[in-house]
Amino acid sequence: MEKINYYNVMADEFEKIKKEGRKPKLLMHVCCGPCSTFPLELLDPLFNLTLYFNNSNIYPNDEYYRRLDELKRFLDIFNEDKNEEDQVKVIITPYENEEYNKFLSIRKDDREGQERCFMCYERRMDEAMSYASMNNFDYFTTVMTISRQKNSQKLNEIGKKLSQKYPNVRYLFSDFKKKKGINRKEELTNLYQMYRQQYCGCVYSYNEYLRRLKEKEAKKQI
Repeated sequence: MEKINYYNVMADEFEKIKKEGRKPKLLMHVCCGPCSTFPLELLDPLFNLTLYFNNSNIYPNDEYYRRLDELKRFLDIFNEDKNEEDQVKVIITPYENEEYNKFLSIRKDDREGQERCFMCYERRMDEAMSYASMNNFDYFTTVMTISRQKNSQKLNEIGKKLSQKYPNVRYLFSDFKKKKGINRKEELTNLYQMYRQQYCGCVYSYNEYLRRLKEKEAKKQI
């Protein structure tokens, strides 16, 4: 199947919004501080933005809070020169990792980037878009398309599917990594000396990260 250029789809939507002369309400699912940097910079002039941090997939709990604290720190910097009514706010849902691990365990043998990951994307995007639907947001999107490790085609397919479930919210198609978006993310992450996580988030990606560390240490000793 031919890949869709979702950056161009996003750019076309931006032009429509500019011509309409409005600033719609957008709820954006965020997974961490670094991945939020460029999407926030890009979208803030066009939208009334609210962030949605629902990431019970992150393991262990100290990693969860480290990522959340880094997001809050960046948001404080981003909001520094804004009037209170214009500041970007973040909604933080309860952290329920034990329940989330049970949910993922049905695909525990999958490699990273396979169906278990797609389940994880969809669950968090569904939770966030449900909130957007219930709270009268015009648009919903996710920062996850900024990541080189995540399948932007799949993420946007999930968003398209969810827009049928929540027809009163427009899904904003995206590919934030394109047009040097990933480079701008790196610039901002370096500028603010942000913590960069070494694995995606869940207990399975954490264990894979530990395995890679052991292999690396073993090679050093040879």
